[in-house]
Amino acid sequence: MKEVTIGNTKINAESTYLIAEIGINHNGSIDTAKELIKVASEAGFNAVKFQKRTVNVVYSVEELAKPRESIFGKTNGDLKRGLEFGKSEYIEIDRYARELGIDWFASPWDLESIDFLEDFKVVAHKVASASLTDKSLLLKLKATGKPIILSTGMSNIGQISSAVKILGTENLILMHTVSTYPAKNHDLNLSVIDTLRKEFGLLVGYSGHEVGVLPSVVAVSKYNACVLERHITLDRSMWGSDQSASLEPNGMNRLVQYIREAKEVEGDGTKRVLDQEIAIQEKLRRVTDF
Repeated sequence: MKEVTIGNTKINAESTYLIAEIGINHNGSIDTAKELIKVASEAGFNAVKFQKRTVNVVYSVEELAKPRESIFGKTNGDLKRGLEFGKSEYIEIDRYARELGIDWFASPWDLESIDFLEDFKVVAHKVASASLTDKSLLLKLKATGKPIILSTGMSNIGQISSAVKILGTENLILMHTVSTYPAKNHDLNLSVIDTLRKEFGLLVGYSGHEVGVLPSVVAVSKYNACVLERHITLDRSMWGSDQSASLEPNGMNRLVQYIREAKEVEGDGTKRVLDQEIAIQEKLRRVTDF
């Protein structure tokens, strides 16, 4: 399997690159976004990720005009525009992430958003599960030459195969994903990580939408997910559709700690007598016939 480099981090079958998905959990506030970047950096994540849309391209006039109560107004358009950061906000995101030494990138939902993100020289691009079948988007992302992380929620093997053919296998990482929010444990099917790895011969990670931390730890420790992505929030009781499927700061810290500990306890598989065991061996072993 090929190694993929994102920013200054080499990702391979032995590594775990941790992505904190901020998405739209900033609720349109750059101060909230910066606080989320800060807690992700402090917890030990490698990157934070946003979502970028050109609202009038992604959504039709009819869709934007639909009634929808939110903190931003009474229409779906009010909501979508209220959650969308523009150039000034991303300039501050870019500055602050660089200051903290944490990677940042986003999931572009349309061609204009790819150009927008490329102006910031992002280290990678993420394809949202909803965009896996968007051929023109995939082709333009491939043309950037940047590493691409492809989420596979809501998709069958045939659709994933078509996307891989378009993107090519160079600099591509697949992500097993279940696109329900929050996802139930019995739906997670983590063994698909192995299935995707065998089917495509690519590095495979896991993008989790469950509430707890255990499935994500299992994805890394048992199924060797080389990239792990989790939604994050300052408080799950905050307004917003993704908050309930997100980790709060305490959960983020526990996740990173458990993953590090899981890697530590795995060892190399070689059975040996530790130096520290010798004294105990001499004290407790009464008979040594062989």
